[in-house]
Amino acid sequence: MDLVESASVGGFFALRAGVPGPGAAHRPLARLYAGETGPLTARIDTVAARLGTPERRVAASIAHLGLAARLWSTALGPAALHGRFPELDPGQLHWDGALASPDDLVWAGSATRPATVDQLRETVVDAHLVPLSRAFRQDGRVSPRLLWGNAGSALAGALRELTRWARARDRPEVAARAAELVAGLLAHPDLADTVRGPALRRTTCCLYYRCPSGGLCGDCVFEHAPGSGLETGPTAP
Repeated sequence: MDLVESASVGGFFALRAGVPGPGAAHRPLARLYAGETGPLTARIDTVAARLGTPERRVAASIAHLGLAARLWSTALGPAALHGRFPELDPGQLHWDGALASPDDLVWAGSATRPATVDQLRETVVDAHLVPLSRAFRQDGRVSPRLLWGNAGSALAGALRELTRWARARDRPEVAARAAELVAGLLAHPDLADTVRGPALRRTTCCLYYRCPSGGLCGDCVFEHAPGSGLETGPTAP
């Protein structure tokens, strides 16, 4: 397993290995999941300030989308490229919400897992996304459906980046392996129907359009921003 090659796919796929240095603010994600939500609160505050939004649930949704994308990418990248991926135990995966990728995550472990749908689901969905969703709901009052929509969108985004990388380097086996794994992951009850169609367009909205300078994401459920008088699609959660 080569984390350097995986990082070449894009910034979200980069994962620093080792122990956080002295003075680092990184904390194991296990502590966040256990109720130590101060760093998460600070992260949402930071995102709200950067986006200029007074709506906490909007900032919480965008912060969640970014972290979900990091978790999926750091697992799916090595899985598609090398057939194995980092175990990413919450007690060994350290996070600093004040930093952007690739500096936000540091993996202090060394164990890897085989690249199967079940292993990826257990590592990312069960160990991280389920408790992460609980933590965000406590702070931002974001609906579970929206958060799982974020998770599905983040997974689809990781697949798109891997497919783009594989095509540019004539590595069709990487794209095929990634597509197979993602198809299996999207069959999970929590992720089923979060994205639809060949383009994997999401069925919910992350609420980015509600930011002062926001708009619609490329995979948004809406054709036009709600309130424009031109929108189509279901009401955003």
